[in-house]
Amino acid sequence: MNFFIFVSQEWFLIAILIALLTLLVALMRKNNGIPISSSQLVGLMNQDKAILLDVRSAKDFSLGHIHGSINIPHNALESRANELEKHKESLIVITDQMGQHAGAAGGVLNKLGFDIRRLAGGIAQWKHGNLPLVSGAQK
Repeated sequence: MNFFIFVSQEWFLIAILIALLTLLVALMRKNNGIPISSSQLVGLMNQDKAILLDVRSAKDFSLGHIHGSINIPHNALESRANELEKHKESLIVITDQMGQHAGAAGGVLNKLGFDIRRLAGGIAQWKHGNLPLVSGAQK
């Protein structure tokens, strides 16, 4: 009961808190890469407007990945980010298995000045959409 009284009396403070939280979420989302759908990724890749970075392990990558993707495991990204320097002017879309590592990888690349997005739902969502994967190691 006291909570409702507080909210009714301090509605302005509650509104400011909600606005700040919304701003924080939006800022974190931008810094870690705005999610894009599988269809948006297909469009970007067909127009050669994006580079796809797969941050899963080399083993998972070899079992099935999106054609044309580059594999740098998330735990090696900071030490291997220089491999992406030639793509600095391109949009980089990050994918992983289900989205669990793409945000952190996006944060690393964002700090290094890359323009990044995240594939919403990762490879799991890509498979769910019956989109093709290729097998084998990266060339």
